[in-house]
Amino acid sequence: MTMNSPMKPDRQHVAHDEADLDFTLIELLFFAYRDFTSDPDAILARYGFGRAHHRVLHFVNRRPGLTVAELLAVLRITKQSLARVLKQLINMGYIVQVQGPRDRRQRELYPTKKGRTLALALAVPQSRRIRAALEEAGIEDRAALERFLKAMVNPELRAQVDLPGRSAERTSERGKTE
Repeated sequence: MTMNSPMKPDRQHVAHDEADLDFTLIELLFFAYRDFTSDPDAILARYGFGRAHHRVLHFVNRRPGLTVAELLAVLRITKQSLARVLKQLINMGYIVQVQGPRDRRQRELYPTKKGRTLALALAVPQSRRIRAALEEAGIEDRAALERFLKAMVNPELRAQVDLPGRSAERTSERGKTE
């Protein structure tokens, strides 16, 4: 068995000819993600938060009553990773954790007024960027764009995109804690 030198490219593991790879769209997705997250990153930095805080706050705000287990499944992160971020958000008053009504071991998560305000502040520049990009690109068929983005999600995980309660207007009374 020969060891590949770090100075030589490993050509034996290249599965496709480079002509088959869509580097243009790959790079556009990288650049779009970089800029899509840059505005919220600047806001988050003022709070000492990062992208993990943003993701947790976003989904808790969009799906009030989401359980910790459901959030773990959506974010696909470890309990340990979530615990640190969630603890900060709870201790600083952005999220409340409530015992589940059916199963006392379950913990439901709700944004506080402060949490909802921050979640919306993070969403505003992203929504503006999306609206401006759609307009600049001349894309009027939003449904086609949504179908494309959903198709980018692994098939077995697409049901998460369609979970009921994607609207923050469905906030439980317990989630209205300050």
